[in-house]
Amino acid sequence: MKIAYSKKSVASEKLDCLIVPLAEDALNPPASLSDSLSKTVRNITALKEFSGKAGESLLVVTGAASLPRVLLVGMGKKKEITGEGLRRIAGQAAQHAGKLNVGRVGFLLPKETGSIPTAEAAKPLAEGAMLGAYRFETYKSMQDDKKNSRASLKQWVLLDPEGISAPKAMQEGVVRAEATILSRDLGNLPANDMTPDAMAKRARALAKRHGLKVKVLERAEMERLGMGMFMGVAKGSRQPPKMIILEYRAKKASQTLAFVGKGITFDSGGISLKPGAAMDEMKFDMCGAAAVLGAMEGVGRAKPAVNVIGVIPACENLPDGEAVKPGDILRSYTGKTVEVLNTDAEGRLILGDALAYTIKQYKPEAVVDLATLTGACVIALGHYATGAVGNHDGLMERLVSAGQSSGDIVWPLPNFPEYGKGLEGKYGDLQNIAGRDAGAITGGLFLKHFVGETPWVHLDIAGTAWGVKNIGHIPHEGATGVGARLLLDLAQAWKPLAKSRKQS
Repeated sequence: MKIAYSKKSVASEKLDCLIVPLAEDALNPPASLSDSLSKTVRNITALKEFSGKAGESLLVVTGAASLPRVLLVGMGKKKEITGEGLRRIAGQAAQHAGKLNVGRVGFLLPKETGSIPTAEAAKPLAEGAMLGAYRFETYKSMQDDKKNSRASLKQWVLLDPEGISAPKAMQEGVVRAEATILSRDLGNLPANDMTPDAMAKRARALAKRHGLKVKVLERAEMERLGMGMFMGVAKGSRQPPKMIILEYRAKKASQTLAFVGKGITFDSGGISLKPGAAMDEMKFDMCGAAAVLGAMEGVGRAKPAVNVIGVIPACENLPDGEAVKPGDILRSYTGKTVEVLNTDAEGRLILGDALAYTIKQYKPEAVVDLATLTGACVIALGHYATGAVGNHDGLMERLVSAGQSSGDIVWPLPNFPEYGKGLEGKYGDLQNIAGRDAGAITGGLFLKHFVGETPWVHLDIAGTAWGVKNIGHIPHEGATGVGARLLLDLAQAWKPLAKSRKQS
């Protein structure tokens, strides 16, 4: 779906559907509507057929050839409208419009935008519209478009006849949405097409589009560097592992951020085999990598004033005859040895080597990793918040703030030293699991052993990467693209970290 901005009058636009957002306590029709349409809206609200509550919608068939449909959407109370609220309103409207078999839709920019300045409202509205209209149909046969009405929504026009906003804000929203859409597309690809090599090719294409540097480490070089944890996980697959590195360099920037994404393109659990039910969903185990690639797409277009390094350790976790076994001991890039008690706790192994390598080679001021790391995080937080473990309060606060602005909510988890005691090894320095209790926390604390004093936050996106329901701009099925906008917001707002109390 293409998105456009227009300051023309509503009457001059040829639309298949006009979407009119109304606040619960401001139901008077906008002045830009025709007299007849304004009268219709007043009659509807007087009869209490539409109240303007958040999430409410009402389709009106006008009978007019020039504007056959009007969709009223509720915004809730004026003072409660937020950026995420606007994102959801536009997303819900786009999902509704996608079911109407319409080609060109107009969305009337509201005057009531709550805590968001009206000049900036176009940004979350554009995001929401594009994300709500998203469909992953790469593998669908499109022989009969009439049977697939979703394919007919061609253009979404943000209507601003009163000159409330500006196209710049809308374009910022488009960049953020397209970064998220890239992450969704990558996450939704099946594992036979999204191999480590295919991911590396996607990274090279992204780098070429935006003038980024790209480097891909192959197995032989990683073995030479001593990445024993990463290579141990990769042994069970015939697909060669890749360490994918993208570099964005800002003009005159003195600070560097690093984003590291788990890239397990399929996770069977290895020798500690997962149950067969829903194992197909393990193609989503690379959604951390997808988030990093989406963020780098956004960084390449938005050009923040900070250097950004995107790092992806990519491989499969399969139960081949050469696969790592429970009880094996692996030597990490840092030299620490790790007892593998469960081969299905593989994400932390590849991330540990990737984090240590990134910090040594690029010396970032801060590093954030994203991973579908633990089912325990889904049990703890469900599907609406990403769990976070870190070593620096200031960086954690930045991510919580970026979560509020992006809609990718971040929830800090406790990480007292006592939680990490179960990771102490019997025969090696560490073991890769610490039992069932507090699994999301101990998974993060395992990674802490590989970041040293560098400010760091680990984001467990196991619950938020797919399976999210009831949010207007997120599809009910498939990858959500979580993390792409979050990381982009962090980079765009970046300022040097003050000396901060480090989390214990």
